[in-house]
Amino acid sequence: MAARPWRALIWVLGAVASFSVMAVAGREAQAQLNVFELMAWRSAIGWLVVCAVLAFHGFAQIRSRNPRLHVQRNLAHFTGQVSWLYALPLIPFAQLVALEFTSPLWVAVLAPLLLGEAMTRRRMMAVALGFAGVLIVAQPGAVEPGAGHAAALVAALGLALNTLFTRRILAHDSVLCVLFWMTLSQTFMALAIAVPLGMRWPAAAIWPWVILVAITGLTAHVALSNALRHAPAVLVAPMDFLRLPVIALVGMLLYGEPLLLSVFVGALVIFAGNLMNLTGAGGRRQRRGSSH
Repeated sequence: MAARPWRALIWVLGAVASFSVMAVAGREAQAQLNVFELMAWRSAIGWLVVCAVLAFHGFAQIRSRNPRLHVQRNLAHFTGQVSWLYALPLIPFAQLVALEFTSPLWVAVLAPLLLGEAMTRRRMMAVALGFAGVLIVAQPGAVEPGAGHAAALVAALGLALNTLFTRRILAHDSVLCVLFWMTLSQTFMALAIAVPLGMRWPAAAIWPWVILVAITGLTAHVALSNALRHAPAVLVAPMDFLRLPVIALVGMLLYGEPLLLSVFVGALVIFAGNLMNLTGAGGRRQRRGSSH
């Protein structure tokens, strides 16, 4: 299918809006709820939404050919999401998003181990460039890195593992199957930690934020998936970079967060590493395709 970049851009803008709303809602919800309480409510609401969609499309598709892969994916995704939510109130939005952009670099590092892909010289250079950008964003020495920076990198690693496992799962299971087991399993994982800690019923003022976190978590996933249907990753990635200026502006307007040049410079370096890796992978795929 031919690339349709304008349609992809529309979906990416939807994802940017979803991520921005989710960041604000996640921070506001944590005025009362801890990370695991928020994750439990978010996953439970998400599961109900997925079930409502499955009521029209049929529940037969929730049967998986490889349940173990779903377990591995959901553990990785749960770790990534909990870490992301934990980092939300601790560091500026712009820093969190910039560090989140390292997720494709973690994929490049882990793919040779988990998918048997080659670790090429170009891929190693891309990873090195990207993690140089991390140092620019975190500014060790000038600013003492804290738990929020560490959580943001753990989130990127968890989401990278999620990407790798999802790539394998979608070879035989549907997106709705993935979302069904993700939201169901993560509800119980979060409850297993939240209940012993004394899980609370959200106050009336907190419920809208919790619902927004749940809904935008699903819409962001759907929007990015549709963007990738209309254009390859090498085109979608630069569009997704729009998240940084948008979330930085949101942080400045709502929370008075400073617009630091170092964050934007570091994010550009991370993005350059991602683009180097993506264009290299695209070139290899094209050469392989032309040889058959």
